[in-house]
Amino acid sequence: MVGRMAADPFPKVRRLDAETLLDALRREHGVRPSVSGSLDGGQVGAALVRWPDGREGVLKWRPDFTAEQMTAGPLAVVEALRELGYPAPATQFVAQVGTAVVTVQERLPGKKIDYLDEGLFAQVVALKERHVGAMADRTDVPRNHLCLRADGPGYCLHEPLRRFGARTAVLETRIARIGADRPERMTGDDVVHQDFHANNMLAVDGRITGVIDWDGAGRGDARFDLVTLRFGIHPAGAEPSVVRRLDAQLDEIPPEMLSPAWAHMSLRMTDWAIRHFPSDQVGTWVKLAEQRL
Repeated sequence: MVGRMAADPFPKVRRLDAETLLDALRREHGVRPSVSGSLDGGQVGAALVRWPDGREGVLKWRPDFTAEQMTAGPLAVVEALRELGYPAPATQFVAQVGTAVVTVQERLPGKKIDYLDEGLFAQVVALKERHVGAMADRTDVPRNHLCLRADGPGYCLHEPLRRFGARTAVLETRIARIGADRPERMTGDDVVHQDFHANNMLAVDGRITGVIDWDGAGRGDARFDLVTLRFGIHPAGAEPSVVRRLDAQLDEIPPEMLSPAWAHMSLRMTDWAIRHFPSDQVGTWVKLAEQRL
């Protein structure tokens, strides 16, 4: 049985405060698009904004990150893919506000996908294939961290697993053991989205029109995104046949790549569940994690 956190739970990730950020942009950078709507999904949040010239954009922030890091990493990945015709959003604005980086990107057409059917899944796999080799000429783009030995920046925290209960503590020990003799950064020269799941994809009439939320993107092995997708459709985000097909693809990934990728996602989602979801939901993520660890 998965346990329950004692007193002094770990804090949740801070949510975006659009009006406060826009006031800071006006004071520090002389620009202030207006909020024109809210956007569903995500724990950190995003807001729909409108520039004085009428353009719409999506306002996001990433705490404890710099504009230089964003430009050299995730935004460089997006621009490289856009040059290949990939449906990723153009960047309209990026700036530092205190210890956070603020971005505004174009609003792509379509609605967020909540459930993957066979037709959508085939398109997702085709998009992932376009990630392969896309960073071969961009060795300046950093490779993504796996966070198996140390905490990530606001996510992939180890201590919540150690403290939540006996089962999550065992899971953390297994994750740390997998990371003990591996590099902390991924290998490979593919695009890794890092959050490649259906809720970060948009569609119109069954056709995927955009992939969004590239804040964690970098260089690595594109097969990592299949592992992310598997966690993203858990527990009921896809047709059963899609789950079987995706599991079959994961079965073909060599253990030396699959094991650290699965350990990373196990850590990320279990930590996130402990800190952001009701405690009785943690067990479902531990159960999934245990399937391949």
